[in-house]
Amino acid sequence: MSTGGLRVAVVGHVEWVTFARVPHLPGPGEIVHAADVFEVPAGGGPVAAVQLLKLAGNCTFFTALADDQLGHRSKLELEAMGVRVEVMFRPEAQRRAFTHVDASTGERTITVMGPRLGPHGSDPLPWDELAEADAVYFCAGNDEALVLARRAKVLVATSREAERLARVGVRLDAVVGSGRDPSERYVDIDPAPALVVETLGAEGGRFRTGDGTAGEYAAAKLSGPVVCAYGAGDSFAAGLTYALGAGFSNDEALEFASRCGAAQLSGRGPYEGQLRAGDLSGPSRERPPGA
Repeated sequence: MSTGGLRVAVVGHVEWVTFARVPHLPGPGEIVHAADVFEVPAGGGPVAAVQLLKLAGNCTFFTALADDQLGHRSKLELEAMGVRVEVMFRPEAQRRAFTHVDASTGERTITVMGPRLGPHGSDPLPWDELAEADAVYFCAGNDEALVLARRAKVLVATSREAERLARVGVRLDAVVGSGRDPSERYVDIDPAPALVVETLGAEGGRFRTGDGTAGEYAAAKLSGPVVCAYGAGDSFAAGLTYALGAGFSNDEALEFASRCGAAQLSGRGPYEGQLRAGDLSGPSRERPPGA
């Protein structure tokens, strides 16, 4: 890992995603014509890793990929974006996804194909480096990988992994997920996370702390029209991870994360709109990385 500034990592999975920008999301039996089609490695792991890279200047991504053309291409493309990829290749097909993006609203629908490939704690990856990490975001992996991720100073996890989080029972600094997606419904975890966040899109979101304090936060203002909603939630999670790792208060971290999620909405695909360290201004910039 980089020795300068905040040291961050992601433990997660990859989906090879085909994006098709269409005039509107198709109804049953309808045919629509896409004006813009492109493919990139995406999913929660890469989106969070690239967002953390743009904020911290470094990010190590622990993952598993298929030992096929798309798996190897995913690694190369993520490395070309600047992410350090530590990967275990497995003898199966790479998970894929197809995403329609509504050109008028930016809303997206996603069809996922194939099982999720996450890293295992027994994989020969440099897990010891996580003990040096200031912050880690966990979005996929087996039980042992979650335990190893807990070596970091700050560990944030997605509520998509709620059953695993409850079963393993490691101490979590935050759990974050959509308050509207049933697959991200939070379940009680023992010990209780220091912070539980449920995002609600344009309505902001709600949170509660380990001592039972509950509250809400406002959505950040958009800089322009919504171009693509894909990746906004994962960019929010990455922003929250970065901010907590940097020592921000809960209120500061939620405001910062909300800015990351809102910025993502302005770009084509999962990476174009993401907030960069150089884009920050005002109170959120006053605290340097790693403070």
